[in-house]
Amino acid sequence: MRTYDLAPFYRSTVGFDRFFSLLNQATADGSPGYPPYNIERTGENTYRISVAVSGFSQGELSIVAKENTLTIKGEKSANENGKDKSELLYRGIAARAFERAFQLADFVVVKNASLENGLLHVDLVREIPEAKKPRSIPIATNVQSAPAIEGSAEKAAA
Repeated sequence: MRTYDLAPFYRSTVGFDRFFSLLNQATADGSPGYPPYNIERTGENTYRISVAVSGFSQGELSIVAKENTLTIKGEKSANENGKDKSELLYRGIAARAFERAFQLADFVVVKNASLENGLLHVDLVREIPEAKKPRSIPIATNVQSAPAIEGSAEKAAA
């Protein structure tokens, strides 16, 4: 895969460093493939991340949302086979520890998480604050109804 030098952009832009670091992460090779996951859009402003965590119990998983990053970690107990005194002859089910991080857009928050049938579902919602939503500005049809600038009437009379 090609690598891109983003240094010229760092020299001529201010405040876009997070964007360029995301570009670097997206183009980097060697992204971990375990565990597999899906990202779904379930509505206009709702999303769901489903992570295949078969073999992990609820106590062995942790979900942390910090700033714009969602991190899902799984860590198996050290002595899983010691409880039933059996000897493992072949391990085909992956039970290794993992950490998967997702970059979230602004105003995306985690609503809830559930574990069912070996899948961890994390539901997300984009909640845009009222101040950031587009609003309609009425157009005045009469010049009289437009707000006057202070002192402009006195200047016009002089």
